[in-house]
Amino acid sequence: MTVDYERAVLLPIDMQQAFDGEAWPRRWNKAVDGNGLALIRRWRETGRPIIHVRHDSVTKGSSLAPGSAGNRFRPGFEPLAGEPMVSKSVNSAFIGTDLDLRLRRLGARHVIAFGISTDMCVSTTIRTGANMGWDMMLAADACDCFELPDGMGGTISAEAIHAAHVATLGFEFCRVVTTAELIRA
Repeated sequence: MTVDYERAVLLPIDMQQAFDGEAWPRRWNKAVDGNGLALIRRWRETGRPIIHVRHDSVTKGSSLAPGSAGNRFRPGFEPLAGEPMVSKSVNSAFIGTDLDLRLRRLGARHVIAFGISTDMCVSTTIRTGANMGWDMMLAADACDCFELPDGMGGTISAEAIHAAHVATLGFEFCRVVTTAELIRA
């Protein structure tokens, strides 16, 4: 399928300050903010739609709870006036929100997702969107994730987790693209 970028909605997912906190494990992608901000700039320059996604945790004491410092967007990722935001409390931006309706009202054909974390909210949103019939795209170099325990006393590196999820998503659920490809489009 050819991409009609005029009908492609950019979906920054959970670009929030909490993920810089000490409670979270090591992340790997030092270029995540630069690449994500470059995509947002390009979408704004071209007048293409952006729908920001914020995780508003309902878990008591969560660093992502509304009103907490960690709930705030990372610098530069705040929606501008007129740019919509979807608030979610689960991993998928489609579950319990009006994201699908917003996309339909925009006449969207493609949804380009990026954010934190590749293996959790980004992956779940892409999988749900694909299952709902959306042409999902992943800006993989504008994503980041955390190293995680492997359940056997070891640790799986953030790089390995990211690579496995990008491969799985690209095989079944979306097209994987780079920031540079999207900026050129």
